[in-house]
Amino acid sequence: MSEPWKNSEPLLTNEAPVVIDRMGLNWLIGASVATALLWQLPGGDYILYPFTILATWFHEMAHGLMAALLGGNFQQLQIFPNGSGFAAYTFPASWDPIRRALVAAAGPMGPPIAGAALIVASRSYKTASLSLKILGICLLISTLIWVRSLFGFIFVPLFGIIILFLGLKTTRWVQGFAVQFLGVQACISTYHQLDYLFSETAGRLGASDTAQIQQQLFLPYWFWGSLMAIASLVILIQSLRVAYRST
Repeated sequence: MSEPWKNSEPLLTNEAPVVIDRMGLNWLIGASVATALLWQLPGGDYILYPFTILATWFHEMAHGLMAALLGGNFQQLQIFPNGSGFAAYTFPASWDPIRRALVAAAGPMGPPIAGAALIVASRSYKTASLSLKILGICLLISTLIWVRSLFGFIFVPLFGIIILFLGLKTTRWVQGFAVQFLGVQACISTYHQLDYLFSETAGRLGASDTAQIQQQLFLPYWFWGSLMAIASLVILIQSLRVAYRST
């Protein structure tokens, strides 16, 4: 288990690491269910506070990066002590409804997709370690380029440093488990905002993401909320199946 990596080890192996066994899978599933339930209970946000902040970062970064990818301008990201946040971006008035809807959907769906990538990366120790380093660096870079709230400017790089430490200084087993656990947290972050998915408003920010999709694609917001909740669960299950596939 402490044997150094061989240069010939492929980035993605055909078999999940032996030391991350079926017990680890059961623990991850239990942790994901417990996390999703805790987020719905009063005080749950405080128990899971670090993951609440990380979920907000995933959500808002997904909005901003999707806007930039489609030709808009990702201006800034703000994260606040209560776990809320927002991404400020601009886009041309000529944008069609599909692009507008994609930016709105990216917030809820970006984290599950990123989380699935982390979980699948755990099939190889090399990709597990590499993905932790990439995530840590992304947190640090996002602070320099986009984060503009004082709270975010302190806590986002702190998380980045911790995750980088995991990727650089911990054992292979810890790295494999950590990347899976972070991936699961990203996937189920959709359920952190379950009430938000089924709401038309987002407080002072106006329409919720699902309501914005409704404005562009006409089907009701609760339809889009249901679709994204189901898709997030399917993405999580399929990524775990891939990560623990023995052949």
